[in-house]
This record gives sequence, structure tokens and C-alpha cells, in this order.
Amino acid sequence: MAHAITLPEVSEVIRVLAVDSTRMNSQLLASALDRDKRFQVLDSAPDANGIIAAVVKEKPAVVVISAEIEGNPRKGFDVAREIHALSPETGVVLLLDLSERGLVVEAFRTGARGVFSRNDSLKSLAKCIQCVSQGQVWASSKELRYLLEALGEALPLRVIDARGAELLSRREQEVVRCVAEGLSNREIAQRLGLTEHTVKNYLFRIFDKLGVSKRVEVVLYAYSLGAAPEMPQLVSAGRTKELLPQGSTSMPRLTTTEVHSAD
Repeated sequence: MAHAITLPEVSEVIRVLAVDSTRMNSQLLASALDRDKRFQVLDSAPDANGIIAAVVKEKPAVVVISAEIEGNPRKGFDVAREIHALSPETGVVLLLDLSERGLVVEAFRTGARGVFSRNDSLKSLAKCIQCVSQGQVWASSKELRYLLEALGEALPLRVIDARGAELLSRREQEVVRCVAEGLSNREIAQRLGLTEHTVKNYLFRIFDKLGVSKRVEVVLYAYSLGAAPEMPQLVSAGRTKELLPQGSTSMPRLTTTEVHSAD
């Protein structure tokens, strides 16, 4: 069962750029967010050039951008990619009319750190912005499942470093494929003909090689083909499963993150 957690106090005001599909909607969204004292909402023209110029000049911590801008239902994805290239430290949240599988997967491919459905509340959006500003990733359990399914179906898994050298052995890649399918340690052991103890050892080595600490981070790393040198902590609107073997405490950086389910 999911539980709520109290987020840590944020000492600094979060600089937010919010752009919706039209100028009027952008003004309404900015006004709503501006009532939250945790945010400083920045001004921007609701077009690609204006958004990029504002990111370069104002350096917002988080950009909330609609998938549809300038009358183009997918223009926001292009802008998100450009923001990620120009300012990778800026957290991008893509605002979607519908949490459709293809849109969710494409959103994360742009480098976005979160997706947010218009069907959710303004209170949830504020929480999303705060989490993304802290270096976390925001997705509902359903959206995360879309990402895992896309990885399992489409990715010829090769986890590589910046020079193109493979980081994982053939057996370690098989373990990661099983992780991407959501298999438990016991299920992985049964499929690969290993003991659970051996699976745990493989998982520890995978953690160490990729510099990650969670099952989801391994999948996201593989999904990006190792393009991201440092994976952020992931916050799912449902319980996230840990890659660390149950009962182990040898890696203190591991945490279990639980928030209210948005489903």
C-alpha cells in the first residue's frame, strides 16, 4: 500500500518557467503557480524561441511545458530536447493532455525528468515541480510501466560507456533484461538457471558498474543506452521496487520512495 511522505523543506524559492499550449493558458497556469510561495514564476513568450531565450537568460530550475505549443501538438517535445541539450541541469516536465504510451515514452526520450497529465490536480503539479527541482524523476506507476514495456520490446540492450565500450557482460545484460520485465530475484534465478545468491551478486556488480542504486535506475540507464552519466532518483506515483536484495543494508544510499498513487 502506498503511503505519503513529507518532502524536505526547501530553503530557496524554486524558479519555474511554465508554458501551456496558448498564451492565455500559459498566463492562467503561471498565475496559479505564482500563488505558491515556494515558486518564482518566470515570464516567457509561449513559443519555441521565447522559451529557449528565457531558459538561457533566466536559468529556471524547472520548466513545465505543454506538448502542444504554437498550434503544433508535438512541438513541446522538440523544445524539451533543445532545453536538455542547452541546459541539462534544468528539469523539464512535459504537460500531456493524455498519458498515452507513445507520448510518455517520447517525453522521457527528450531528456524530460517528468510527465504530468492535465487530469491531475494543481497540488500534484506543485509536488511534481518540487520533486524535479530536487533532481528526482516524476512518473505515475502506469507511465513507468509504459517505459519498462517499451524497453523490453524495442531495445536491443547494449549498455555502453561514452567510448562505446560495453559495460556489462553477456550474463549481466541478461539479468538487466529480466529486471526490465519486472521479474523478482527468484524469477530471474529460475529463468537463467542460477541461484538467488548468484543473482544478487550479479545485481551488486551491475549497481557498481553503472553507478546506480535502484532497479528503475538500471532500466532507465539501459533505456538511454548509457547516455546519462548520472541517473536521478526516481519518484513514482506508486511504490518503486528496489534492485538491492531484500534485507541487505550494505549500500546505505538506497531508499524506498513511496508517494500517493495518482492512478
